Amino acid sequence: MKLMRRLYDWVLHWSATPYAVPALFLIAFAESSFFPIPPDVLLIAMVIAVPLNAMWYAFICSVGSVLGGMAGYGIGWGIWEAVDSIFIGHLFSQEVFDKVVNAYNENAFITVLTAAFTPIPYKVITIAAGVSKINFLTLVIASAIGRSARFFIVAGLLYYFGSIMKEKIEKYFDWFALAFFALIIAGFIVIKYLI
Repeated sequence: MKLMRRLYDWVLHWSATPYAVPALFLIAFAESSFFPIPPDVLLIAMVIAVPLNAMWYAFICSVGSVLGGMAGYGIGWGIWEAVDSIFIGHLFSQEVFDKVVNAYNENAFITVLTAAFTPIPYKVITIAAGVSKINFLTLVIASAIGRSARFFIVAGLLYYFGSIMKEKIEKYFDWFALAFFALIIAGFIVIKYLI
């Protein structure tokens, strides 16, 4: 927890620098296609540091995430056989990946939309979408709706309740960190057992 606390303080301080917006875009992009850390952490820190830019930050995060989802689709569609060993066993299991691919047969739009909005690891969804060769426009529209809703809701809540939230985060940081990791684990459980 001490390491997490130092990381949180570092991100919060760094979020007010001129490099924060490009970093937010790049993390959002990477998380949707190959990177394991979600952009929410930086988005939250940036909105708390500069609340007046909340909607701009949510927009940057959304655009980066949707474009990253398109890159994830490209990985699955074009080069999956060459890179599958990098992902399988390191970022997700073959079993989880196969379940996501099967979920596309039932309803690709709902599968992408649900993962875009929830803590389900989004890169699994975007790469599997490319492997399954679902309609690219379906991926883009569902991603744009789900990711935008997620990031704008986070930014909006922090804009209106930021000072209260900042105090609560400072006071109960360890509990928030545990809750965040629990949500990530819950996302993997949903993929493994419910999809």
